[in-house]
Amino acid sequence: MNERLPPIAAVAFDLDGTLVDSAPDIQHALNAALKKAGLERFDLDTVRGWIGDGPDVLIGQALAQLGQGAADGELRIRLRRWYDVASLAAPLSLGQVYPGIPALLIALRQRLPLAVVTNKPTPLARAVLEAAGLLPLLRRVFGADTAALRKPAPALLHAAARSLGVAPVRLAMVGDSTLDLQAAAAAGCPALLVGWGYGALALADRRELHRVDTPAALLDALLTARHASEPTTTRE
Repeated sequence: MNERLPPIAAVAFDLDGTLVDSAPDIQHALNAALKKAGLERFDLDTVRGWIGDGPDVLIGQALAQLGQGAADGELRIRLRRWYDVASLAAPLSLGQVYPGIPALLIALRQRLPLAVVTNKPTPLARAVLEAAGLLPLLRRVFGADTAALRKPAPALLHAAARSLGVAPVRLAMVGDSTLDLQAAAAAGCPALLVGWGYGALALADRRELHRVDTPAALLDALLTARHASEPTTTRE
């Protein structure tokens, strides 16, 4: 990270690839849906590269890879329904919370209001967070329940800022992908890129980014920015 963040008063976290390594669970849900449709399944590395834009785009990526990019809407609807069933049945049975994340959220929650802003639909996001034991540490969860809400659109970050009672410029967006950075820029939020997620490697040469490589470094950056936002007092 080249320089300090501007003053902040709240934090919005991406979910998949930022708080939790849920790629194995996403792969399982996708492959369960594809199997029910009699379609070929995909390995973990392939699915990991598709994560970030929500289940509808994920399913579209799989169909395109199978040469069925023009598949009818009914097939897509069925695949999404089967995907949701598999996801809700086992939201985080194969993946894990990234090491250091629970301690990070516990340290932050008494100092800053916290939210999740994700391209996962809200019910799936809440299920993952509950399975991870993280849901009680968060003030709100904002999922992309319609296509128009998906990052890089700024709508979810604007909603989070309103809900947490801060201006967007005081809401830090923490994520692992280009979509997170683009959404933050569109919303007028400062952004931090975590080095452990799915998309961070592709952004390794972006030296201008606020980048942190461990949850401990993220905590330090956020608390430093939070202290910078507090008014100073002087004694006469």
